[in-house]
Amino acid sequence: MTKRRVVVTGMGIVSPFGVGVDKFWSNLIAGNSGVRTLQSVDIDKHLVKIGAEVPDFNPEEYIDAKEAKRMDRFIQFAVIASEEACKDSGLNLEEEDLSRIGVISGAGAGGFITIERNHIAMLEKGFHKCSPFTVPMLISNMAAGKISIRFGLKGPNKSVVSACATGAHSVGDAARTIQYGDADVMFAGGTEAIICDMGLGAFTSARTLSKHNDEPEKASRPYDKDRDGFIMGEGSGMLILEELEHAKKRGAKIYAEVVGYGQSSDAYDPVAPDPEGKGVELAIKNALKDANIQPSDVQYINMHGTSTHLGDIAESNIVAKIFGDKESNKNLLVSSTKSMTGHMIGGTGSAESIVCIKAINENIVPPTINLENQDEEVANLDYVPNVSRKHEVNVAMNNSFGFGGCNAVLIFKKYE
Repeated sequence: MTKRRVVVTGMGIVSPFGVGVDKFWSNLIAGNSGVRTLQSVDIDKHLVKIGAEVPDFNPEEYIDAKEAKRMDRFIQFAVIASEEACKDSGLNLEEEDLSRIGVISGAGAGGFITIERNHIAMLEKGFHKCSPFTVPMLISNMAAGKISIRFGLKGPNKSVVSACATGAHSVGDAARTIQYGDADVMFAGGTEAIICDMGLGAFTSARTLSKHNDEPEKASRPYDKDRDGFIMGEGSGMLILEELEHAKKRGAKIYAEVVGYGQSSDAYDPVAPDPEGKGVELAIKNALKDANIQPSDVQYINMHGTSTHLGDIAESNIVAKIFGDKESNKNLLVSSTKSMTGHMIGGTGSAESIVCIKAINENIVPPTINLENQDEEVANLDYVPNVSRKHEVNVAMNNSFGFGGCNAVLIFKKYE
C-alpha cells in the first residue's frame, strides 16, 4: 500500500506568551523569555519560585463559563489551541464528512491541578466533597474527548501519554492515521498544565528544576555550562493535518508536509537519559528512513534541549554523530526554544513542531538564548546563540524525548 501524503494546514497554540501562533513566533524570534516568577502558587512555600506560565489566562474568553469550569486547565488549553488551529485551516466542518475527521491529543500527566484540589477538599471536608466531574477533568484522554465533542468529530479519537514526547507522538500517530486511510483530517497535538503545589514540589524533590529564582528570564540555559535544570512550562500546540488531495481540493493553504516519523525507547532508566544516546540515535535514523532523506538534507533541528546536564550532552553528541558538527556541516542550525518557553511537558512536541513549520515558512531560525558559556561536554554544533538567524530551511526536524525512555522524532518539509 502506498502511503498517502500528509500536510499541515492549520496551527494553534497556547503558550507562555499567550494565545496565538503569531504572538508565540514573534517572541521566539525576538529572543524573549516567557519564564517569570510564578503567580499561581504561593512561592514562599517553595524552593523553586519560577516557571513559564500562560500569562493572564481567562478560559471564559474562549469557552462558555459553565463548560470551562468542568475542564481542567490542560483541557482548556487544548480546546482553545484546537479552535485556533481549525480557524487557521479554513475548514468548514459543516461541509465535511465528520466520520473522516479525528483527533489525537495527549498530556504527559493529565489533571494534576484537579487531583490536588479534590484531594485537599476530601481531606478537609470528607470524601463526599469530591467533585462529580473529577474523573472527566483529570484523565489524560479527555483533551481529545472534549475536542471531538466540541467539533462533532466522529473519526479516530484517542490520547497518547508518553511524558515529554507526547505532543510529537500525537502528531506522528495522527499523520500515520491519515497515511494509511483511517481519516482524511486529524486534529493533533499535546497539552499540559501541571504548575501547582504538587507538580512543582514533585519536580523540585526530583532535583530536575533550575533554582535561578533571582533571574527568571536567564534560568533556562540549554548547553550553557551554568545550567542547573529545566523550567516548568505549560500550554498546548495543535496542528490540523490533512491528506494532500483533500487539502488541495478545498484550496487550503499548506504550511508544510509531514514526511518523517521515528520512534524508539532508551530502555535504560525511568528518568535519566541513556548517556550513550542509543535510543535517540535510533529514533532519528528511523525518521530519516521514513522520510527517505539523508542527514545532509536537514537544515534545522529543534532540539529537545531541556537545560539538564546529561540530556543536553547525550542529544547533542548523537546529532553531531549523525549530521556532523558545525565545522563539517555548516548548513545545519540547531536550537532549543525551551530556553524561552521552558518545558511544556506534553505540549512541547507539538509546540516545537510549530516552530519547525514556521522556520520553513519564514526561513529564519529562533535562537537558544542564555547561551553565554558553552559547556565543553556538549557537541560542537551551531546552537544559534542568543540571536535568531536568517537561514534557508527546506527540511526541519523536531526531537522530543520523555521520561520512561520515550523518543519521538518528526521531520517536516517545505511543500512542493
